[in-house]
Amino acid sequence: MKKTVLAIDLGQTWGRGTIAETDGEKITLKEIIRFNNTPVKVKGTLYWDVLRQFNQIKKCIIAARPYKPQSLAIDTWGCDFALLDRNGVLVGNPVHFMDERTAGMVDYLNITEMPLERLYEITGVQVIGFNTIFQLEALMVNHDIQLEIASEMLFMPDYFNYLLSGEDRTDPTIATTSQMIDAKTKLWSREILDAIELDRPHPAGIAPSGTVLGPLLPELAKSMEVEPLDIVLGCGHDTQCAIAAVPAEENEDILYISSGSWCMFGTELDEAIINEKTAKYNWSNETGFGGKTTLLKTMIGLWLMENCYHVWQNEGKNYSYLDLAEMAFATKPFAAMFDTMWEEFAGGDNVPARLRDYFEFTGQEIPEGCGGYIRAIHESLAMKFRSAKEELEEITGKTYKRIYLVGGGCRFKTLAQFTANATGCEVISGPVEATSYGNAIVQLVAKGDLEDLAAGRRLIRNSVELTVYEPQNVDEWDTAYEQYKIICARGR
Repeated sequence: MKKTVLAIDLGQTWGRGTIAETDGEKITLKEIIRFNNTPVKVKGTLYWDVLRQFNQIKKCIIAARPYKPQSLAIDTWGCDFALLDRNGVLVGNPVHFMDERTAGMVDYLNITEMPLERLYEITGVQVIGFNTIFQLEALMVNHDIQLEIASEMLFMPDYFNYLLSGEDRTDPTIATTSQMIDAKTKLWSREILDAIELDRPHPAGIAPSGTVLGPLLPELAKSMEVEPLDIVLGCGHDTQCAIAAVPAEENEDILYISSGSWCMFGTELDEAIINEKTAKYNWSNETGFGGKTTLLKTMIGLWLMENCYHVWQNEGKNYSYLDLAEMAFATKPFAAMFDTMWEEFAGGDNVPARLRDYFEFTGQEIPEGCGGYIRAIHESLAMKFRSAKEELEEITGKTYKRIYLVGGGCRFKTLAQFTANATGCEVISGPVEATSYGNAIVQLVAKGDLEDLAAGRRLIRNSVELTVYEPQNVDEWDTAYEQYKIICARGR
């Protein structure tokens, strides 16, 4: 019997509703609505347009009427949150994680409230300035009046679930991004909450990913003229949805890259690894579906290419993304490389100009045209992946021969082939729409239509055409990698 679910994904710049249908053998996706999701800057603060987002979510539900989905789940970016008063009313516009309010908050917490070493020892989460804990610190340091009014904190997917179902719960995948979860207990750390003196707003209660919260509120179902459907607390963090869709074999040591505006490079483990090496290299132990630990590193990804694209569009250079990728293949290899996590990229504007500054500062030649810049981005990302792989092998004591590349990066054979060349690994590319596939299979497990995550991954393997890239010119890439490390050291 055919089963149908609605997956709603909210990314940094877009959102979409996707219908997923399965007959038990294969699963198919159909995008039914896509909408702009860009943040809004008001008086120097960058906000998410949250009420418009909720309206778009309702449009997704209405557009799904002909398909009669049995459930829906929502996934979003990590870290950001909504604050509610004691009546469940939003007390302010949720702020975007790229807003500058968290500047200096990492050092402030380290000096005044809890050493970063202890914070990492408890959470095992990569210290990044936009994590929820530092956003809350910014509110407290600035004596924001919202904290006097707010009673509860809900992460963005949880807030939308609350509006749809009336239930206020969070799941471990999105809660982990706060850097306030104890990695051992998978619960809120009392030590951290006490250290930052967070009495209010209190974080939502944690329920397992794949919990059915309940039906769509009757008044909403009536106003949208839709049949009842269940609201599922899925993997609220979009990264964990994408990881759930990695089409790996059962019991395989998974090495994956979830590639989008940001890239997450990592592996899947039964338990967290928190030690001197993971702290030194700043790796995150995040909770995945089914209680798995995903040991990963977050790094800037295709946002570098996306920014270049928009800058060049404004200059009248009307290339498509695929045009740029093809142009990259035709340019000189290793003409210029860079550290993709260079701190100057945090400014968020005119990446081509910032790259030119980096290349000049490090004594490299300027790449040829737009294709040269894209090649530099893809080569440098591949080198960053190799560096992460070496760190991970040192941490786990394992040797990895295969990498699964999922997400938007699958569209670019340059990135996939360069990753194979740089790492010496076989790269299996696909699916592109990993987040939607993962969102869907979590719902199907929640509703009892799939036995477990392994069954969901088998379903994806049966349904998606995967592309395999074998390493090429390995000696040449080994030599270039040594040069890359010298360049990165020079650029610090």
